[in-house]
Order: sequence, then C-alpha cells, then structure tokens
Amino acid sequence: MNQVTAVTMQEESRLDTRKLGMWLFLASEVMFFGGLIAAALNMKWHSPAGANHALNIPVTAVNTFVLIVSSTAVVMALSALQDGKPKTARNWMILTALLGTTFLGIQVNEYIKLIGKGFTPASGLFAGGFFAVTSFHGFHVFVGVITLIWMIVRTTRGSVSPDNYVPFEAWGLYWHFVDVVWIVLFTILYLL
Repeated sequence: MNQVTAVTMQEESRLDTRKLGMWLFLASEVMFFGGLIAAALNMKWHSPAGANHALNIPVTAVNTFVLIVSSTAVVMALSALQDGKPKTARNWMILTALLGTTFLGIQVNEYIKLIGKGFTPASGLFAGGFFAVTSFHGFHVFVGVITLIWMIVRTTRGSVSPDNYVPFEAWGLYWHFVDVVWIVLFTILYLL
C-alpha cells in the first residue's frame, strides 16, 4: 500500500467533526431528557390512577406514526444525497418538514382540547409534568423543522450536496433522536 492510499484511508476513517459535535450535543440532550423522563415517571407514580384519562391515545398514536414516517423520509433524503440525487433528496426533506409540522399541529390541537376539558398544567402533578415534557419535546421538533428548512435552502443552493452531505447527516441524527425520545414519552405518558 502506498502512502497516498494510506492517507486516503485514514481520512475516510476519521469521524467528521460536524458529526462528532452532533453526537456530543445529543449526549447532553440524553442527560437532559433523561432527567425529564425520570421526573415524568415520578410524577406519574405519585399521581392518582388514571391521571392520564383525558389523553387521546388513538390520535397520539397516529401522531407518533407521523413522526416515525418522518424519520424514514430523512433516511431516504440522505440516501438520495449520497446517490447524487439532490432534487430527490430535497423532496424527501420537504416531506420531512411537512410531517414535522403536522406532528406539531396535532400536538397543538391536543393541547387546545385538553385545556378545554380542564386538563391544564395547574390540574395536578401529572398534568403539569405532561405539559412540561411534551412542550419541551415539541420545541425540539420545532427547532428541527426550522433547521431543516435551512437545510432545504442549502441543498437548493448546492452547499449541501452529494459531495457535502454531512451537515444533513448530522441534522438527521438530531431528528432521529427527537423521534426516539417521543416514542419513549408516548409509552410513558400515554400507555403506562
């Protein structure tokens, strides 16, 4: 093996600092959400049985499915970028943004209905924890959608491309993390 080949292999095996930065950020988010999830479990444990009676499980199950499908669209977008198809990637990104926005719309609609039924953050320990944890997660989805719109613009301008897809790949790690957190929250808050 010659020196040029060895250097090329070494460069290819290094973790891009943008992805490393995202992994480190996500590690801090795991700790933060871990604390919130532990608090939510504690609140649920100390709340009366059936404290989640007002929650609409079927609608939220559909909303969970929407978020899971959005993660699939992220995978398809990254694959299209890597295959040299930026227009196809952009279409998958747009679909992801629409699905993320749909998730937020359904969540806002749920909040409106819950508050209309008298289930407010001041209703009790479980309700307060529910709104705190789900709104914080919703904020993360909102930030994800806004930064995805920026990625769509960058893809349109060619700065995110088949030769430079790592920014989108790093963003995708964030989106998948937000998706996994929601699955955990849905299980804890709605199903347990």
